[in-house]
Amino acid sequence: MARAKKKFFLRKPVKILLIILGILILVRLILPSVVLHYANKTLAGMNGYYGHIEDIDIALIRGAYKIDSIYLNKVDTITQKQTSFFSASEIDLSVEWKALFHGSIVGELIFEKPILKFSKDKVEPKDLRNDSTDFRKLLDDFMPLRVNRFEVNHGQIQYIDQFSSPRVDVTMTDVNVLALNLKNSYDSAVLLPATVQADADIYEGTLDFKLKLNPLADQPTFDMNAELKNTNLVLLNDFFQAYANLDVNKGTFGMYAEVAAKQGAFTGYVKPIVQGLDVYGPEDKKDNIFRKIWEGLAGGASEVLENQPKDQFATKIPFEGRLDDPKANLWVTITNVLQNAFINALQPSIDNDINIGSVEKKKKEKKTLLQKVFGKKDDEEKDARKKARQKRREKKKDE
Repeated sequence: MARAKKKFFLRKPVKILLIILGILILVRLILPSVVLHYANKTLAGMNGYYGHIEDIDIALIRGAYKIDSIYLNKVDTITQKQTSFFSASEIDLSVEWKALFHGSIVGELIFEKPILKFSKDKVEPKDLRNDSTDFRKLLDDFMPLRVNRFEVNHGQIQYIDQFSSPRVDVTMTDVNVLALNLKNSYDSAVLLPATVQADADIYEGTLDFKLKLNPLADQPTFDMNAELKNTNLVLLNDFFQAYANLDVNKGTFGMYAEVAAKQGAFTGYVKPIVQGLDVYGPEDKKDNIFRKIWEGLAGGASEVLENQPKDQFATKIPFEGRLDDPKANLWVTITNVLQNAFINALQPSIDNDINIGSVEKKKKEKKTLLQKVFGKKDDEEKDARKKARQKRREKKKDE
């Protein structure tokens, strides 16, 4: 009798354990379907968007779930017509274990083969603001944790203007992005603890982007440089025909930029360089007379202002100021065009003369000859802006 009771008491914990295990297995089997139903219901009920997910896999031990084959379309608020906006073959959302060991509960997002499409739609600005707000809310619903690590593999970014003639369709391919420490989850004395690196292919050219930033700063604080090399302009002729009414027979485009910002101030430059440009040639014989004249003028101007030994048209556009009062120096830009053409060709590379320390340095403005001769009106406008800023400061103090 005693042995029977002992066996009964031994069996009871085993039964309870088996019941609990059975419930966990049942929950694990049902949970993906429940989450998938909720997600698709949310995607279908968004204002301005409609989306669908094919499947969801959940990894409880890893603290993650994986979205398989998602698409999100923009819906015209007037006609209800859908246009592609976003899709991805896979999205992995999980807790970042590395940050967890440092005492921070943050998440990481990994996108596989995402495609992001921007289109020139005829919609009201108010509708755009509302739709954008709903889209950000959707992202918060899917990833309730603060995202500390963000990764994109083999993505595409596309711009479409279906109302232009010809139709414009420009695509950036093989986009890869890696962003780390976006929420500054580790204790650090580093001024710019977060990093973003990206690269992409653009019509036989390559883009390389690097950014260091402090995402927790009260005002934008970052140091960025980017370089675009050897983009084939001939492959962008639909864009040029639609927006500039000309086409390119030959030429490559590059652009180099550095920007840094701190405490509401910023400084930087953009350096566009076009090499081997040919706008007007035998290929344009069938064009109408007005287009021939326009292409002849454009080609002639580029020929006059290009550096002949390097066969390149280039300039460097410096800019600086405060976020509430940005300004670019037009006269320096024009001077750099002439300098590249007749004195010394600009180098197709980043100059490495802008960093976070450059923002705080007070630069004594050196006026070019053109600015001294023609820039009197600019000086008057600069003084007027300075007085306006002073009045705003005095008004704030009085309040």
